[in-house]
Formats: sequence, C-alpha cells, structure tokens
Amino acid sequence: MADRQNRVGSKFGGGGQASSQNAERDRKERLRELALESIDLAKDPYLMRNHLGTYECKLCLTLHTNEGNYLAHTQGRKHQAGLARRAAMEKKSAPILPSAAQSQYKKSAADAAATRVKIGRPGYEVSKSRDADTNQRCLSFELHYPEIADASSTQPRHRFMSAYEQRVDSPPDGRYQYLLIACDPYETVAFRIPNEPIDKRMGRFVTNWDRERKRFTLTLYFLDSDDSARRLQGLENSATSSGLSGMLGGTVIAGVN
Repeated sequence: MADRQNRVGSKFGGGGQASSQNAERDRKERLRELALESIDLAKDPYLMRNHLGTYECKLCLTLHTNEGNYLAHTQGRKHQAGLARRAAMEKKSAPILPSAAQSQYKKSAADAAATRVKIGRPGYEVSKSRDADTNQRCLSFELHYPEIADASSTQPRHRFMSAYEQRVDSPPDGRYQYLLIACDPYETVAFRIPNEPIDKRMGRFVTNWDRERKRFTLTLYFLDSDDSARRLQGLENSATSSGLSGMLGGTVIAGVN
C-alpha cells in the first residue's frame, strides 16, 4: 500500500490526497490480491511459463515477470476484451441445434465422458540398433493394448512434443524431445528421446498397427550430420507422418538417451 501519511507537502498525520497514479497503483494491487485468492492458475488455459522462467499470456501475447503481474493483467481491459472476442467467436462457430436436440447432445456427451475410464499404461518394449548400411541410429517402440474391445475401429496415434511443451520434467531440457503415443482407454504415454533431426524418408519412419495381436510398432531413424546438412539445404524431400494434434499432456514412462 502507498504511504499517504508522509506524503511530500502534506501535513503530518493528515494523510494527504492520493494522486491518480497512486490510486491506480493501489487499485491494481487490490485486484492482484483478490485474484490470488479466487483464481486457480493451474486451470488457466492461457497461462504458459516459458524456458526463461517468465510467464506468457497466450491470448494477448504478453510477457509477465511473475504470477501476480499476470493476474493483474487478467483483470485489465485488454485481457477481458480478448476473452469476450474468443467467446463470441466460439459462439458463432458452434452448431445451432434445437433445444431438445441440444439437451440430448449435452447429455450423451456427458455420459460418454463419464463412462470413459482409463485402465492404466500399456506394456511396451524399446530396442536400439544401428543400420548396417548407413550406420544410422534406430529406435523401435512396441506397445501392447490387449484390452481394446474393437481393434478394427481403434488405432493408436502419435506425435512429437518439445521439452518446453511438457510439464512433467522440470526444468525442461532442450537436449531431449518427447514421443507421445495415445490410444483409448489406455493412458497416454511418452518416451524421452534425443532432440535431433529424424529421418522421415520412405522406409526410415514406419508405423504399424497389428489389429489381431493388438500391438502398435513405431520405428524411427535419426539423421546423421551429413543427412541433416543436406536436409537443411533442401536437397532431399522428406515424407511427413501424421500426428495427433491437441494432446498437451502425458506420463513420461521411459527415457531413451
């Protein structure tokens, strides 16, 4: 709080009149203290802590030195206007349903979410090798999903995640990246692998889903220094693999160095 008693030019004990700058500072301090008591930052989808230790607002693209500064920002006009725009955009893009159909849709979605129970982590095997011809390092992952009811309609998905996206290993280590593999109703699992370029040419990055044995296999090769240099120069065309977007979490169960 600002010292209003010993203000320059004021009578001792009289307190004096606060200037507009001090009044604004006090207002922001009160908002920050109120937000700290009532807001759970762990559930804020727009708060992100970067590798420098500062905080970012993904909605307004602003930087903040600490949580209190971010909370004061969330009470400001810029953040509130951004929330209003986002709500209007989502409302505009949402499908228009009749009242009865809308209530039935919400009920069915809630029932589906309630009945979807995770049954634990899948079994897995990791093997490391080198290619006999190119001497490239190779990693092979095999995951077992024996409890999947319908293997013909369900298939595991994968994606790569940087060390700064995940929230399991802290502080993040830029030398590693994470391979995430997900398949309901099993938990999403992740493997920590070296953060090096991956060879995605034909036959160098292979996935296979065995529906009969309910086993998912992923094999990848790392680019050596020569291949990496050619790739950066654009002399080779690499094939891309499909990934699962929107998955921002997972349990790290193995590190492959």
